[in-house]
Amino acid sequence: MEKRRVVITGMGAITPIGNTVEEFWANIKAGKSGIAPITQFDASINKVHYAAEVKNFNPGDYMDSKDARKMARFTQFGVAAAKQCLDDSGLMGNAEVLDETGVVLGVGIGGLEVTEASVLSMQKLGFVKTNPMAIPQLIPNEVGGNIAINFGCHGPVQSIATACSSGTDALGAAFDMVRSGRCDTCLTGGAEATICQFGVVAFEVLHALSTGFDEDPTKASRPFDKKRNGFVMGEGACIMMFEEYEHAKARGAKIYAEVAGYGASCDGYHLTSPNPDGVCGSKCMTRALKDAGMEPSEIQYYNAHGTSTKINDPSETKMIKIAFGEENAKKLKISSTKSMHGHCLGATGAIEAMACVKAIQDSFVPCTKNLDEVDVEGGCDLDYVPNKGIEMNVDAAMSATFGFGGHNGAIILKKVK
Repeated sequence: MEKRRVVITGMGAITPIGNTVEEFWANIKAGKSGIAPITQFDASINKVHYAAEVKNFNPGDYMDSKDARKMARFTQFGVAAAKQCLDDSGLMGNAEVLDETGVVLGVGIGGLEVTEASVLSMQKLGFVKTNPMAIPQLIPNEVGGNIAINFGCHGPVQSIATACSSGTDALGAAFDMVRSGRCDTCLTGGAEATICQFGVVAFEVLHALSTGFDEDPTKASRPFDKKRNGFVMGEGACIMMFEEYEHAKARGAKIYAEVAGYGASCDGYHLTSPNPDGVCGSKCMTRALKDAGMEPSEIQYYNAHGTSTKINDPSETKMIKIAFGEENAKKLKISSTKSMHGHCLGATGAIEAMACVKAIQDSFVPCTKNLDEVDVEGGCDLDYVPNKGIEMNVDAAMSATFGFGGHNGAIILKKVK
């Protein structure tokens, strides 16, 4: 049986560098950073004082203020991005289509700030009382549930939690859902908001976060650079409408790109570190290529996980070489947009896939900001598009993400032909 084609017909985004897709992309092209001193809590006692926070976000612009107060921050982001996406797709208010629409969202952690506040409240009150909305607010599936409630989506609603690969894996699950015929339309992507004192300290003690760039936090995220020393925590959401191609054509929908293939693997190696040999990580890429029926040479742009950590960047470089082959890997344009929007954890795969869609649509490859001296000696020796983006044709792009627990995911987007 021939597989159905899946296309993207709508997008919405709330990110550290823009609260619309257009603003996000304009700032990506300009090489603008969203990393700045933390404002959501007093970080003066911490080692880490900066993050990539979402700015100027008013949930009341997207939902009833009373409903917003019942949601954790990550859910507010997801509902806001979903509203943008539905408006963009032309399906807002189409009860007949939305009644059959699925929702698949990636969330790595969920309402961490709710957990923190609830535990502190219980300590103060003697562990006899807390916020009655604590559980509905903090559990990861609530963003998908709230999207379904707000917009009348009655198809399958699922949550994917594979750490920092959650957003990519959610896109993959939605792709399979539409391709298999379980539904014709599916809202999918990722949402995350963990910039609270507990979240920052918890990653801080793992020695995972960047430090030492207080004078200019915009320089803190520097994937593949010699001076990189950790990732910068980000937050946000990106939601896309995945739609069966003929269904989209029949209603005259605007089509951004086609979803060509998806692959996943697991290192089975360590809870927090990737296998440095890159072999298992590369499998998600080769499986995505096989799923798409494409050769490595057909991919022009690769949006890297590129976390700016000492371990991730060289191991990802090895993965690329294994999956694409040395010759193709050297020709590939690679960049990590995390250098501008930070590491948005469960949302990062969706945000970076959106960057790939825009790269295809706009014939532009984003840069890796702050890449002043490539760490060739440390194993980073490919073309990471340092500091300035490139105008070039992009027929197909791959985005890959890797999470704690060894989770690896890759998705391929391409022009519709």
